[in-house]
Amino acid sequence: MARGLGKGINAFFPELEQENLDQENVIQVEITKCRPNPYQPRKTFQVEGLEELTASILEYGIIQPLLVRKSIKGYEIIAGERRYRAAKEAGLDRIPVIVKEMDDQKMMELALLENLQRENLTPIEEAQAYVNLMKTYDLTQDDLAKKLGKSRPHIANLVRLLQLPAPVTAMINNGELSMGHGRALLGLKDKTKLTVLIKKITSEKLNVRQVEGLVQQLNQKAPKEKATKVKKNIFILERENTLRDRLGTNVKIHQGKKKGKIEIDFYNNDDLDRIIELLQD
Repeated sequence: MARGLGKGINAFFPELEQENLDQENVIQVEITKCRPNPYQPRKTFQVEGLEELTASILEYGIIQPLLVRKSIKGYEIIAGERRYRAAKEAGLDRIPVIVKEMDDQKMMELALLENLQRENLTPIEEAQAYVNLMKTYDLTQDDLAKKLGKSRPHIANLVRLLQLPAPVTAMINNGELSMGHGRALLGLKDKTKLTVLIKKITSEKLNVRQVEGLVQQLNQKAPKEKATKVKKNIFILERENTLRDRLGTNVKIHQGKKKGKIEIDFYNNDDLDRIIELLQD
């Protein structure tokens, strides 16, 4: 169980270190007595990946035991739901497990952490997992980044995706839009244009860079104003793109005759702290 979970798991659950698990007895239990984790944050399981795991189990068996806890009607899976699903597909009657005592809260936390460490979650599932962990443990993004071995900008950029409307996060969740698309859409100032823009993205299969360009155009377009505008030179546009990629948010550079200014969008205090930290690097 501990293999593959990474230092982030043990930062929260030191009792799950490999040497501790090795001392536990692995037992064989009837697969019909096991049921999935009710706190599983992962909502989607790729069919192709399960088929590959099923084939592996048919040939070699289950090499890594599942982690379970006792319940009234048998066992609840704490970690290893993919192996459980694949074992059912393989037609196994029994599966190897390690039984641990764990309350509901810790079971939820471990399920989140296992998926994060194994990179099994969609960007939205991962973002929600980070938020849940920060709330549960009263952690800042910086604290969480250190515990999980992730970068703070990575966590901040994912959490920001949750600010998008539910229909958009659903599209990211099912793979219709990427995390990069979501980040670009966050920069759109007039949210009433979001639906039309998303339809254009999906119908024309626009990439992230194209969406960033459209968002920039929409943000610069003033309503009822068709006066000629001075086009930004290539140098300024390149610098805007560089800063946007570096800071993970919308950036505008305004160049005047004697001086200029840079506008950097942020969405909350954590996002502001993230940007300041990046600027200080």
